[in-house]
Amino acid sequence: MAIAKMQKIMIVSHRSEAMELLESLQQAGIVHLLDAERAMVTKEFPELETEFQRPRDIEDIAGRLEKAVAFLDGFDDRKKGLGEILAPRKIVTQQTYAKITSGRQTIELLDRVEFVQKQLDSLTGQRNGLLENIRMFLPWQGLNAEVELLQSTDKTAVFTGLVGNQHIEQLKAGLDGLGAGWEIAGESENRKALIVVCLPENAAEVQKALRAAEFEPVGFGSFKGIPAAIISELQNKLGRIEKQIADARRQAHNLAADKFSLQILFDHYHNLLQKEQTRRLAPETQSTLILEGWVKKRQLEQLERIVSKFGASSMIMIEPSKDEPVPVELENNSLIRPFETITRLYGMPQPTSVDPTVFLAPFFAVFFGLCVADVGYGFMLALALWWMMKKMQTGKQAVMLFFLCSITTIIAGVITGSWFADTVTALIPQQSGIYAGLNGIREKLMLFDPMTQPMIFIVFTLILGYIQINFGFCIALVNNLLSKNFVAAICDQLVWLVFLNNFALMAVIKSGRLPGYPMWVCTATAVVCALTILLFAVRQGNWAARIGMGAFQLFSTVFFIGDILSYVRLMALGMVGCGFGMAINVLVKLLMDVPYVGFILGAVLFVVGHSFNVALSLLGAFVHSMRLQFVEFFPKFFSGGGMDFQPLRKEYKHIIVED
Repeated sequence: MAIAKMQKIMIVSHRSEAMELLESLQQAGIVHLLDAERAMVTKEFPELETEFQRPRDIEDIAGRLEKAVAFLDGFDDRKKGLGEILAPRKIVTQQTYAKITSGRQTIELLDRVEFVQKQLDSLTGQRNGLLENIRMFLPWQGLNAEVELLQSTDKTAVFTGLVGNQHIEQLKAGLDGLGAGWEIAGESENRKALIVVCLPENAAEVQKALRAAEFEPVGFGSFKGIPAAIISELQNKLGRIEKQIADARRQAHNLAADKFSLQILFDHYHNLLQKEQTRRLAPETQSTLILEGWVKKRQLEQLERIVSKFGASSMIMIEPSKDEPVPVELENNSLIRPFETITRLYGMPQPTSVDPTVFLAPFFAVFFGLCVADVGYGFMLALALWWMMKKMQTGKQAVMLFFLCSITTIIAGVITGSWFADTVTALIPQQSGIYAGLNGIREKLMLFDPMTQPMIFIVFTLILGYIQINFGFCIALVNNLLSKNFVAAICDQLVWLVFLNNFALMAVIKSGRLPGYPMWVCTATAVVCALTILLFAVRQGNWAARIGMGAFQLFSTVFFIGDILSYVRLMALGMVGCGFGMAINVLVKLLMDVPYVGFILGAVLFVVGHSFNVALSLLGAFVHSMRLQFVEFFPKFFSGGGMDFQPLRKEYKHIIVED
């Protein structure tokens, strides 16, 4: 339950077997390889070559396959059930995988898919063009003159276009006195098709009047004939195009049945591309390839066995240079591992820091449970997540995180007596034996009712906040002691722990719960701690700056009170969810009093209303529980910004290859 120990290594391989070695390393997925820009060997030996050329042939095929799969997705009519959505990757045998990736049939299938796609794109473009032309001619279909005659001549200027019905009178007034004649040729979509004819010398004034009426010019281009005949011809062409499109779509539907072969080949080329890019970015000489990277120390023997299988390759362990970034990988047991999701959302820790996952896990689970705090909601969530974990192929860690939190939700609901809010007391008849049994169990297990005893809930959340903030200081203190950074351990953590808890002790003495004689000890302790913070909280720079920053650090003591008070949000969210559930139950009870259909309507509202409340409660619980970790807990001990450990490995988007 810590950050994995890393070992830096260098592998030198002859070019003749470099690709086979990379294949084995990719299959094992245990080595984080560095490119030439980050590898230290290129800094020490700048004369080493690096082939920075992109593997365009592999990139091209991978890109073509990705587009082809996306194209066929639109023609795959098979209905996907929830199980297939949760587990989209299909299992294939090694034999099937080898057959598809080594044969020519799938590449030929890719060519056919691309041909159909290009054909369909071309036909769709033609159809859109025809539709646009038909739409253009529709307002003119009542015109009995050939459109090629509607052209300006030496003696006349002709304008054809569309004008809105609301601008007709304005246009008429504008054309009066300009010697222009005009005729309405048709109408469509509240606009009239207009032909305006005038003398050439009046053309400029006529154009000005047309623009004022928002006249939209229309040109007929190379079209010839009467508009009605042109529309008929265009519609005939459109019909032929539609038939060709339907035929192309049928071909695409048929090809979609073989989409899985393309998906297999895409995954193959994606992994091949990753391997080829790694080779081309690695430093090399004329005859050797140099691979520099990191491996977990516990997997070092496995890597040595892999490299030893290649006669022209060797591996050595090397020391990293000073300040060289070390990749970080978290290692936790199966119970804590789901909470790595929270840590990764914040960022990986520095190699010299600590893995916060094991420390945040119990707090996050408890906080989440308090925010929802309902037995019924917890059971709903647990059952749904258990089924999802059985069906899902990826993302199980996040689901397991919520499953563990559903258990704390049930426990918190038992403690606060919330079973679908107040369903037991509000909806079950009190004269029935069911009510007596359920309510008896509820009251026997309940420790307090937050709706009638909110102060207990508030004090409980404040105690949790007080414990977590102090725990954060203790983590940093132990980490500094283990790192032999004793000055930081004393000045940055121990002094603050004593200082803050000293004030808590003084408050207890003031309340009369402890005798008053230790007060002078507490006062002296507070003065010593305050002076230490003032003088040594900041240990760089001149003394004036150090004292100034120390004074600010001393003033920030009040912020810790705010940090603790922010944990009251746990109580607020828990009571809001409970109150909303109680409101739903009131409405359900009112509906149940409706004759004949009341029970059915009440049941529907109960399911829908409480499901909605669960969704809102889960969102608030996750966000605010995570915020308390990131804002209040992590800053006390956590140093983020670590480089994630990303080994070269096989990655499959569509398939799972059987071992």
